[in-house]
Amino acid sequence: MKRKQLLMNQLADHSQYYLFRAGQNEYMRLTVEELVTFLIHVTERNESVAFLLDYFALREERKVKVKNLSPSKRMYVTLLRVFFAHQPTVVLEEPYFYLEEEERRHFIRILDDLSQEKQILILTSNLEDAMISCAAIYRLNELGFHPLDIRDSEEDKQEEQEQDRANITLQKIHTKRNDKVILFDPPEIDYIESVDGSILVHVGGENYVCALTLTELEKRLLNFGFFRCHRSYIVNLQKVREIITWTKNSYSLRLNTGKDAVVPLSRSKLQELKALLNI
Repeated sequence: MKRKQLLMNQLADHSQYYLFRAGQNEYMRLTVEELVTFLIHVTERNESVAFLLDYFALREERKVKVKNLSPSKRMYVTLLRVFFAHQPTVVLEEPYFYLEEEERRHFIRILDDLSQEKQILILTSNLEDAMISCAAIYRLNELGFHPLDIRDSEEDKQEEQEQDRANITLQKIHTKRNDKVILFDPPEIDYIESVDGSILVHVGGENYVCALTLTELEKRLLNFGFFRCHRSYIVNLQKVREIITWTKNSYSLRLNTGKDAVVPLSRSKLQELKALLNI
């Protein structure tokens, strides 16, 4: 949240950006029709009120005051301000947070139309929200922006088949969120753990489900500086900052991921790790 706010504050100083901040309010005493009429006059748009009410799917609510709308519908109406923005770039902070499915679907359609003539930047902490409306997704951390390699599952299956035929060895780790496949370069990964039969790949404080076993991942990542530190954990040695000794038989590894992540280190693996690290 601090990074999002910092970025929003930096963009606020530039006239080419229209900023929509989470929790922004609208004119509550106006009806929906009065609000649309007001926005048309203020921004000197050419569309008629009737046309925009149909386009926004708000004809049934046109006589309802904004304050009397449902929370989701009220936020949707508030978000419609971005349609009237004259700036070439629109920046939205958590636009889907309060929206229910119907309003979310309408707003995605409007953003899709706006993207034909404007650049749209969405700041969200929810990966699924980014997936449903963004062509390109980046993670923002203390080191800057990092692109996520995301594609549809069917596209990925087709690519895998083509790569298998060409006998190409993949250097990306496949994870999944809903119907999307997310590919990570090995250096991006902090650590991998097995939890209740599921394999979770941890990247930048978030975890992603992986269909591969720990043994398969260990073989794939062997040449990228990864180490099987525990029967349930694989760690990226480039991310290890400290070996913690709890007792003479109990150890952990602290990672420099910014999240103070700690993973267990088996006693039987200690000497092997020291040899790898030349300590």
